[in-house]
Amino acid sequence: MHVREFQQLIRDRYLETDRARGVPGTYLWFSEEVGELARALGRREQGRLDRANLAEEFADVLAWLTTLANICEVDLEAAIATKYVAGGGPKGVK
Repeated sequence: MHVREFQQLIRDRYLETDRARGVPGTYLWFSEEVGELARALGRREQGRLDRANLAEEFADVLAWLTTLANICEVDLEAAIATKYVAGGGPKGVK
């Protein structure tokens, strides 16, 4: 699946609800998912890896980031291509 296809999937399923919630409410959900990912990464570092949960949290963070992009009318695939592909990608240290 390409980024654009995933973004369209999220848009088709959730855009009406997401727009009604708005950017502030959606950002709170996104932040909560980042926190859940942080906890899953912490468990991994402590030797208590739950691979299925870790993968789920990465997927949730990506879904909520995509939701924010949809609300803000940002084409993620185009943004990624512009920043990380065109012209050899960004210069400097990430």
